[in-house]
Amino acid sequence: MEEILPRLYRIVLPLPRNPLKEINSYVLTSNNRNLIIDTGMNRPECQEVLDAGLNEIGIDLEKTDIIATHYHADHQGLVFSLLKKGSRAYMGESDARAMEAGSTTHARKIPMGDYAALSGFPNDVLLEAQKNHPGFKYGPQSVVDYIHLKDGDTFNIGEYSLTVVETPGHTEGHICLYEPNKKIFFSGDHVLGDITPNIQAWTDDYDPLGLYLTSLKKVYDLDVELCLPGHRTIVKDIRKRVTELLEHHRVRANEVISILERGAKNAYQTASEMKWDIVAKSWDAFPVMQKWFATGETIAHLRYLENKNLIQRDVSNGLIFYSTDGTKRL
Repeated sequence: MEEILPRLYRIVLPLPRNPLKEINSYVLTSNNRNLIIDTGMNRPECQEVLDAGLNEIGIDLEKTDIIATHYHADHQGLVFSLLKKGSRAYMGESDARAMEAGSTTHARKIPMGDYAALSGFPNDVLLEAQKNHPGFKYGPQSVVDYIHLKDGDTFNIGEYSLTVVETPGHTEGHICLYEPNKKIFFSGDHVLGDITPNIQAWTDDYDPLGLYLTSLKKVYDLDVELCLPGHRTIVKDIRKRVTELLEHHRVRANEVISILERGAKNAYQTASEMKWDIVAKSWDAFPVMQKWFATGETIAHLRYLENKNLIQRDVSNGLIFYSTDGTKRL
């Protein structure tokens, strides 16, 4: 447990056998009301460390509210276990509605499997990925009745006044929290310093990468001196990091175009030819869940490029293929 500023704490929770390694849970305290931002997965390793940190701070959970920046299990898996009489849980409206409708893996249903199959994911690998998805294994133990958050909603916790900033992309309902007086930005998985947020697409309903890039530009002009991310180290220069993330996705999108120049491919095939920061001798040697996340991110780039009219799709033998004439780049 670390006190970042007076009455603002960070508790680093372990994520064993997970490439993310850890998640940051933030706690703000006051004489009247406390706030926890993100909770870790519903697994004993997270619960033990979080409980110890809250006890060290002296948190009364009956006077404590909880905000999940988005519906992924590592950010809201322990919400239900923390709720007591008098406490409340909050989540961005789109993500909360998806949880209520049971339309995410973190609500213990899988709407993504059919689309993964259309994208070329082999059936045996798909079944293993579904079985091992952390959203199933480590989501909340019961349904949480979230209060929906919208852009501009505010929370006052002692000397801190937080404003909700909608930042769709990593999930459709992802939110961040901005403290303009102290120039603090709780970024969830929107802006990360050591790693790049995973932007996945498993539906044709919307363009996650397009939303994400717009959301990055939205927060660029905020006056921020301290960006507190959901994972790894604190970001000191958010504008520099936003610029790096925008450039990263431009380069990745052009990499996809270069791959498609060699011939039409489905998303799974495209992902197998992309460069990934994973220690493995070949695509076949990738851990199953990393194939899942890589393919989802590839679909997001393909969707974005399709919407930009830089590539075209075709459906053949029950699979979605993409192609390009290679004449344009971002």
